[in-house]
Amino acid sequence: MASWRMCQFLLRAAPRAASVPRTMHLSRGCTRAVSYGGIPTDEEQATGLERKILLAMKKGQDPYSTQSNSGPPGTKEHPIIVPSINKQRLVGCICEEDNSAVIYFWIHEGEVNRCPECGSHYKLVHHELPH
Repeated sequence: MASWRMCQFLLRAAPRAASVPRTMHLSRGCTRAVSYGGIPTDEEQATGLERKILLAMKKGQDPYSTQSNSGPPGTKEHPIIVPSINKQRLVGCICEEDNSAVIYFWIHEGEVNRCPECGSHYKLVHHELPH
């Protein structure tokens, strides 16, 4: 019975609540983003590392160095160079050309690391993101 009375109260109060103007009073120095053409895009509001990555991708660059290195396997004297913004990186090696399995392993900065399956050598080199 109490829930029915609450429902009646809400039904009577709804038209009154809808007729009350809901304006937002802003101080003189404060403006809303919508008044300047809408919601800002990701590029307009991104900062720091996120902004560098978005701008690099917009220019068509590869900020994460995800493009594959195809070619001869790396040797201990001439390893495959892997750029990274961190001190370690996960690398995937497709050991044989026709193989569909990918062997993943971590490589660390400052040392030559080896694929546990095929023996190809990799070396991590620190680099900054393109500006």
